[in-house]
Amino acid sequence: MLAKFRRVQGEKGFTLIELLIVIAIIGILAAIAIPQFSAYKNRAYQSDTKAHLHNLFLACKAYWADNGAAAACSSAAVDDATYGYTTSSKITYTAGAGAGEGDFAVSALHGDDVSSTAYSIDVNGAITP
Repeated sequence: MLAKFRRVQGEKGFTLIELLIVIAIIGILAAIAIPQFSAYKNRAYQSDTKAHLHNLFLACKAYWADNGAAAACSSAAVDDATYGYTTSSKITYTAGAGAGEGDFAVSALHGDDVSSTAYSIDVNGAITP
């Protein structure tokens, strides 16, 4: 009996209980982290949409300075190196009734936004959901 104890005494490793506890802790942390990560990604998509709307508004301001306030401005009109704006393939733009400087309104929706929050920008540059 004493010889068997001496042989087992030198063995090293984790017990099954220790391994199960570690796996349970990792599972709990993953259950908390994954939904938070999804929420962070969704907020990033919404911020991207707002940033694109703001940049579109600034590019349209430059477009109107060159072509007059009555000229219709859209994401397609300013999508070049002249005005420094590049459209995103993930964002869907919807122009309002008028696209001149006095009645400018554009809505945008990011394709990856799971909450489908559309943002609009008005003639003053105010962005609203």
